Amino acid sequence: MSAKPEKSRREEYSDATREALLEAGQRLFTTQGYQQTGIEAVAQASRVTRGALYHHFEDKRALFDAVVMRLQAEAAESVLRRAGAESDPWAAMHAGTEAFLDVCMEPSYLRLVIQDGPAVLGAARHREIDAAYPLGLLTTALKALKKAGEIEFDNVDLLASLIAAMECRAALLMAEAKDPAKLKMQALQAIDRTLTAFRRR
Repeated sequence: MSAKPEKSRREEYSDATREALLEAGQRLFTTQGYQQTGIEAVAQASRVTRGALYHHFEDKRALFDAVVMRLQAEAAESVLRRAGAESDPWAAMHAGTEAFLDVCMEPSYLRLVIQDGPAVLGAARHREIDAAYPLGLLTTALKALKKAGEIEFDNVDLLASLIAAMECRAALLMAEAKDPAKLKMQALQAIDRTLTAFRRR
């Protein structure tokens, strides 16, 4: 098997430029909001030209799309890491749910993915990204439980969507709560009990 060829200096510079744009975009979109963030501000914060920005992203919406995708991929990694530490499937489900609620408390994820994402990207694109990452993981986990005879419910896709909606609503409430940690544990308990209702006795 041949070794993967090393990247050229040009490729390394291109990757570093794209990463800088994503970092700056995420920071500015989070602190200033999508509408208030201009392309010029992102380019300046990244220390690149507007031309370099447009080389990587067609427009501001494309940059926002890439930022949301990265946040969702990071969320999925966190869920997998926490859930993967558990050998029992139900314990893994609990750990994964808690990991996702923790991610939802992070300012960038809350604002860009949950609050602004649907309006900026459109409902269809927002669902598409979600289905490829956190919702996709949840659906896969629930289908595995059903296949193992652990769940009694025909429409697992629907169940996954409803649980995901509970998690997103909990995130919005946690953002406004005086004690977010306490509310997170209450939300986790509610989600656990909801899933237990479908567990095979």
